[in-house]
Amino acid sequence: MAAAFSRVFGGCRTLMAKAATNAAAAAGSGAGKEGKGILKTVPVSQTLANFAGESELSRATAVKKVWEHIKGNNLQNPENRKQIICDDKLKTIFGDKDTVGFTEIAKLLSPHFPKSV
Repeated sequence: MAAAFSRVFGGCRTLMAKAATNAAAAAGSGAGKEGKGILKTVPVSQTLANFAGESELSRATAVKKVWEHIKGNNLQNPENRKQIICDDKLKTIFGDKDTVGFTEIAKLLSPHFPKSV
């Protein structure tokens, strides 16, 4: 019984050690590189730059800043937490909408980012 136990769980240790080594190598290889996709920092529209306080943002950072503003100003509808009640600052980047769904945020931010060539 002990031999079977060792054979099964000994193999798991080997796999876990290899996975940890691969994860460490992958984390080290990305150091110093510019982000790609939604993590790539790009110039944004003037209205989004005014909102965020930065002229270049990644899409992920822009969404994060919007959520910080929403949470900090308690702008979620208390009855439906999926709905955001826009204040004047949010209306500038969301096209004067009074309310938006939280799934719409990325779509409404899209026009503020340049199209890639």
